[in-house]
Amino acid sequence: MAYRIEGLDPEPFAGLFDLSDAELAARNARRVRADSPTGHPCRVSLREAVEGEELLLINHVSNEAPTPFRAAHAIYVRKGAQTGRYADAVPPLFVSRTLSLRAFDRDGMLRDGVLAGPGEADAGIRALFERDEIDTIHAHSAAYGCFLARIERS
Repeated sequence: MAYRIEGLDPEPFAGLFDLSDAELAARNARRVRADSPTGHPCRVSLREAVEGEELLLINHVSNEAPTPFRAAHAIYVRKGAQTGRYADAVPPLFVSRTLSLRAFDRDGMLRDGVLAGPGEADAGIRALFERDEIDTIHAHSAAYGCFLARIERS
């Protein structure tokens, strides 16, 4: 089953980098600098931030469907990031993480979910998409629960 993974559109986040720390705090957001080579996955570029890079830690609604499965969680966005795009392949961000792959139907209802260990994401995605009722898959960090990316059929 063919699929695609695209990072978030950077446009809605661009102006946030111009806000003061106080203005960000009023929006429940924080400016941070990556302080390690892992642990700051950008949801736009779908890659880890480099140590010293500026990011915003913000709340993001990943499932806007008007269902009990509407979801929001904290995400990192790198300053100046460009949208990462992958076709029939997972971004490097997925390779070393244990993922929770959550499968949704067209109405935004959760229909299935699997844990994919490091190196197992592609197989997990393909297995979920074998089911006709699965419309999209949301990849989350299994440990922290943070939304990483949306996966769609191509």
